[in-house]
Amino acid sequence: MTFWSRAAAIGMLLTVALGAFAAHGLKGLLTDEMKGIFETGVRYQAYHSLGLFVVAWAMSRSPSRGVQAAGVCFVAGMVLFSGSLYALSLTGARKLGMITPIGGVLFLAGWTLLALAP
Repeated sequence: MTFWSRAAAIGMLLTVALGAFAAHGLKGLLTDEMKGIFETGVRYQAYHSLGLFVVAWAMSRSPSRGVQAAGVCFVAGMVLFSGSLYALSLTGARKLGMITPIGGVLFLAGWTLLALAP
């Protein structure tokens, strides 16, 4: 199994765990708004963990720096985008929302790099 396959599998494992935590562990503890924010983080983590499987597949077919960089962007994007949404929803610290768009830009960069990869 490659690094990117493992990263994708770990990302999906965390997605399932965090989704279950949101559904069961946070039940009644968060407002509907904050629960929605947490769930958005989970959803985007899932999308980009699946994107890491695409990175793993692309690297196995035609390795390139662009595909490698896309994987890095997806992982960093998950940490910044999803991570900031998790922290925001659990703490209520609205300032954390300033980090979220940086993660979103990294997601966009990752998909762009994949689209342009040879």
